[in-house]
Amino acid sequence: MNSAILYTFRRCPYAMRARIGLHLSQLNPTVREIELKNKPQEMLNVSAKGTVPVLITSEQQVIAESIEIMQFSLAQYPDLSSPWLTPDAYQTLLDWLSKPQTMIWINANDNDFKPWLDKYKYADRFPEQSQNWYRQQAEIFLQLLEDKLAQQAFLCADSPTMADFAIFPFIRQFANVEPVWFNALPYPNVYRWLALLVNSSLFQAVMHKYSLWLPERSMIQLKQSQQQNVKIIPLCKNEKIMNI
Repeated sequence: MNSAILYTFRRCPYAMRARIGLHLSQLNPTVREIELKNKPQEMLNVSAKGTVPVLITSEQQVIAESIEIMQFSLAQYPDLSSPWLTPDAYQTLLDWLSKPQTMIWINANDNDFKPWLDKYKYADRFPEQSQNWYRQQAEIFLQLLEDKLAQQAFLCADSPTMADFAIFPFIRQFANVEPVWFNALPYPNVYRWLALLVNSSLFQAVMHKYSLWLPERSMIQLKQSQQQNVKIIPLCKNEKIMNI
């Protein structure tokens, strides 16, 4: 379905979610990379809330929530020969799409962790408490992750599921607020898990830098250069861990 359109912003963790789901599917939409300070009127016409990601399908369905884009892409257009996961891992990904535990993890991230992450990252905007205090509140979720990841390689199974793919961009954002401090944390399993996902071939492709859609309105496909520019290694728990 190459006639679909994706409005995205490279550094937004919600947009990362959508691009992960799309890369793992058969869909290959046209990418419209935007600037948040200069949102295209075409995007606002179909999604007045003005946030990314926004996917417009070939049937003109508008999907403006990152998790819904992931679910739509993977459930409706699975790529059973995906180069990013082994066949067994890909089947596990599909098996866990609709299981309640998947959304329990994602909801905990979005509703509990993300508000504290925002206050920690932008502590100067929230002077009611110190940055350290906000960080400590966010660490409650990190401890939950650590406890689960001490039991198995990923949150729901021994290979990554939608829960892992939907959550790790936010943990990456948390880690990048104070990298030296994060690297010294007593959460070795979270660090291993995060490094594995961040340094995967899949995430390298997801973070490809596209030119801005405005003003030229160029036509760029999401996956047009992934095979040429990325050395593809199927994601598994033995993939080399590098720096976050």
